[in-house]
Amino acid sequence: MRIDAHQHYWLLKRGDYGWLTPETGVLYEDYLPDRLRSELSKCGIQRTIVVQAARTVQETEFLLELCEKEETLAGTVGWLDLESDDWQNEYERLLQNRYFVGIRVMLQEETDDGWILRPRIVEALKRLAADRFPVDLLMNPRHWPHVLEILEKVPDLRGVVDHIAKPDIKAGKLYPWKEQMAAIAKFPNMYCKLSGMVTEADHQKWKPADLKPYVTHAIDVFGTERVMFGSDWPVCLLAADYSEVYDGLVKVLPETFDSHSLDQLFGLNAMRFYKLS
Repeated sequence: MRIDAHQHYWLLKRGDYGWLTPETGVLYEDYLPDRLRSELSKCGIQRTIVVQAARTVQETEFLLELCEKEETLAGTVGWLDLESDDWQNEYERLLQNRYFVGIRVMLQEETDDGWILRPRIVEALKRLAADRFPVDLLMNPRHWPHVLEILEKVPDLRGVVDHIAKPDIKAGKLYPWKEQMAAIAKFPNMYCKLSGMVTEADHQKWKPADLKPYVTHAIDVFGTERVMFGSDWPVCLLAADYSEVYDGLVKVLPETFDSHSLDQLFGLNAMRFYKLS
């Protein structure tokens, strides 16, 4: 099964997407499955993982409802307020839904770069690690020391770095990002999504070659068994359409990539990480 491990759907009238404003241009529209199906078909993608775009449990429930209706959806990575007193009750409730396959921790949205090291968050992540429940990490390079520290405190965390940790691809900046990713990859339960790269590049002038050193390094340190393809659609539309994102990645994969490596990148790893049937 070929899987896109990272995309979004949203409905503006729901009212909990505070970051979506007219200034976000093409993103300030409704994006639902009927706008993506043909794009998936063109690229031979059969299923996707839809990821939260609002910090509300209500949006997670909205996405889970979409999963019940849309055959191209394999699961939802939702959101929980890990600092709330009742997060575990919400977690247990959502676990009853077969499409609830992970949560996303949005470090980049926190004003405190060290937020993930707060005692309540540490304890919550220990609980999730004990359950082997997948956790997406939305982070930037500046969060690296804090993420490394949390992994030392919770070494069994089943986590994935979204968008290869958002390096400055537009400027071609590779350091210290390369060392940071290598350090995270030493933890065997950590994965990396080859996603969100075109929006970190020059939106108007990017080319696949701009992505190559980042893709090569991520695969070098995580291995072919811990990387996943993610389109980040529709956010990617700021710089490229779905096919351009897909083709851009395929063009810069190592020449050593064999058919099994492709199967891992485009499905098997996501199935294993998110424990999809």
